[in-house]
Amino acid sequence: MKTITITQAAAGAGGHLACGTGNGTIGSVVIDSRQAEKETLFVAIKGERQDGHDFAEAAARQGCRAFLLSREDVIRKLADTCPDAEIIAVEDTVKGLQELSRWYLSQFHPIKVAVTGSTGKTSTKEMTAAVLSRKYKTVKNEGNLNNELGLPLTIFKVDETTEAAVFEMGMSSFGEIHLLADIVRPDVAVITNVGTSHIEFLKTRENIQKAKMEVTDFFGQDNVLIVNSDNDFLNLSAVSRYVNLRKKEDPSYGGGFRLITAGEMGRQDIVISNVDDMGEEGITFQLAWKGEKQKFTVPLPGRHNAHNAMLAVGVGLQFGVSLGEASRALRSLEATSRRLVIEAAGEYKLIDDSYKSSPESIAAAVDVLEHVSGGRKVAILADILELGEQSEPLHRQSGRAAAAGGVQLLIACGPEARFMADAAVQWHREQGKDEAEIERAVLYFPQREQLQEQLPSLLQPGDVILVKGSNGMKMSLIEEQIRGMKAKEQ
Repeated sequence: MKTITITQAAAGAGGHLACGTGNGTIGSVVIDSRQAEKETLFVAIKGERQDGHDFAEAAARQGCRAFLLSREDVIRKLADTCPDAEIIAVEDTVKGLQELSRWYLSQFHPIKVAVTGSTGKTSTKEMTAAVLSRKYKTVKNEGNLNNELGLPLTIFKVDETTEAAVFEMGMSSFGEIHLLADIVRPDVAVITNVGTSHIEFLKTRENIQKAKMEVTDFFGQDNVLIVNSDNDFLNLSAVSRYVNLRKKEDPSYGGGFRLITAGEMGRQDIVISNVDDMGEEGITFQLAWKGEKQKFTVPLPGRHNAHNAMLAVGVGLQFGVSLGEASRALRSLEATSRRLVIEAAGEYKLIDDSYKSSPESIAAAVDVLEHVSGGRKVAILADILELGEQSEPLHRQSGRAAAAGGVQLLIACGPEARFMADAAVQWHREQGKDEAEIERAVLYFPQREQLQEQLPSLLQPGDVILVKGSNGMKMSLIEEQIRGMKAKEQ
């Protein structure tokens, strides 16, 4: 972060100096009081469980002297207990943080890329940053800091040396992408797909498409949208239909951006072909663009990552990164933690994909499981959260996909996962298997604790084990147990 003064920060945040001279400087911005120190601006955020204002004094004891606060009682008390504190007062600290990040980013002129989609956002963001880094000094979100707080914090990583910035944008309802796009004003945006994540709140995939397309709300004719047009809500006709309807509803919507389509079905601007899934060794594929062809090798598992890479390469092409340069950039990628990371675990092989879940990502993970070398293919799948009224049919869809995808033992865990188990059982019956075979192929546990108790007796040496579920299901505990079994055996 480029150092700024308290006075500049107050103006940027839309607040006023409630205490101090305004001459102090800020070299970083945090919302966690434990990270607050000298020349740090501590922004007190009121959350569902805790109010950051309650930790302002603790931040001061650690040497922090710059604060963005909204509670008058805390401002008065801190001014008394820490006379040299510089306090910026705002009505809403979340909005203040966002406005400050908007002002701060406006001081620089890097290439700005937004990445969103129902699945694949983080992997595509990582790949896009890797591709752009071949030619530009690039910053990106760390982990999944992609929401109303995480994205502003990412912006403060930009400084005068930054040449490109890649911003992952997440959402669960209307207006969230609009806000983030308004702050960033991206030059190029990527939409990976339109699936069923967060359908509990948005009800239909049509609404999910609308929410994702908010990334274009501030686009003009110089902007570019790159999409995976193999997705039924992102092909040329679907995007054109959205733009035309949006213009009728909102005459101020420009919609005059340039669309780059990428995929393997139909006529695309970027064409992907010859995708080869080599299991834990990664993937190979070929991309064609304006008559040029290039083979790619990416050390990440899963065909879906070929399509994520295709989009990242598309971004690079807009800024002078050639197919050959992009190919070299993607050869050395590493898997993101808890997203299809394959590891040895004693006598087992573990595929860690426990961070989050959706029907689309389950299908992709099962495809990876099928191609990983080893013994029996085991999938431990927990509830997919935030599916609302679509929960039963989408869990059934996932259970059927697992059974049809070559999973030899499906262990379904959680109240909603019973629908996965039911659908898998039905699929096996349709294949003519007897009940004894089915009982060995599909198991169901209503609670994670019940599964943990019996897990050691269910696994066999050589098993390749996929663990996946929404983060709230805490399936990372199952992975820790499997790793612990590894340590015990060794």
